[in-house]
Amino acid sequence: MVEVKNLTKHYGHVTAVNDLSFEIRDNEILGFLGPNGAGKSTTMNIIAGYLPSSEGTVTVCGHDIKEDARAAKKCIGYLPEIPPLYPDMRVEEYLRYCAGIKGIRRGEIKKEIEKAMERLQLTDMRRRLIVNLSKGYKQRVGLAQAIIGDPDLLILDEPTVGLDPSQVSELRDFIRELGKDHSVILSSHILGEISAVCNRVVIINKGELCAVDTIDNLERKAAGETILNLTVEGDQLAASMVLDGINGIREIKEVFEMGGDTFFFKISLEDEKVRQGIMSAMVENGISIVEMSMDKPDLEKVFLDLTRKKGSHKKSDNK
Repeated sequence: MVEVKNLTKHYGHVTAVNDLSFEIRDNEILGFLGPNGAGKSTTMNIIAGYLPSSEGTVTVCGHDIKEDARAAKKCIGYLPEIPPLYPDMRVEEYLRYCAGIKGIRRGEIKKEIEKAMERLQLTDMRRRLIVNLSKGYKQRVGLAQAIIGDPDLLILDEPTVGLDPSQVSELRDFIRELGKDHSVILSSHILGEISAVCNRVVIINKGELCAVDTIDNLERKAAGETILNLTVEGDQLAASMVLDGINGIREIKEVFEMGGDTFFFKISLEDEKVRQGIMSAMVENGISIVEMSMDKPDLEKVFLDLTRKKGSHKKSDNK
């Protein structure tokens, strides 16, 4: 779908993006993460064809964004962090204007506008001036212009900024739907949002690549070791003996009484799959499991660990 190869952007003596390479697959939602000033918006502007790169290439649906810009841009829908709205235009009027700019055939414009407004629940707002819309509806209009023409690639830069929790939830659901038929690049500072909707993530810092991988793989690599937290009810000695007999347990790192006959075990495992054997063994020996959970670093920890490593730009396996 999209291939970014050795992408570099200089502003005079300042390098905003340095030798970035990654790909976006068909029908994939790719999270794009980095601290403020990392080069995210610059990279997305280059992919969208708004900015020229200093070095490297971007290919969208087989079209080079420099050499075959017209064809490449027909495959792209872009929602910048600040939606490109004209406040004195009405919603339908603005979307018709955007459809014309995109080169949609005259006979198809009305159908495309109606489809976009229906998907974003804007039909009842078609006659409203954009200046009079709420932040949430302005964001919907911005997204509507991006999806007009049914582009293969959608680039969404901080699409939920300033929205209330209900609007954020609705927009996340819509982005998930988009991912079924489109490739999506989603940039956000809300890491929970990325975890909720993205298949893979790209993390950059100071213009350089830190990681490209699935969230699960990044979290697993950051964990270092696999830790199981187990709370049981029953005899502590019996529970310890059961654990001693299970293959795949490296060590019991911690044990303490939580009150009455309830005990907590922190266990180091060779593999997460061992938890199923622990569960079966406890049940077979009449020991009740109160709670069982894995210690896993979340995306926030992964992000902080990677972006705090100065000068680090080694990527993870691109799986």
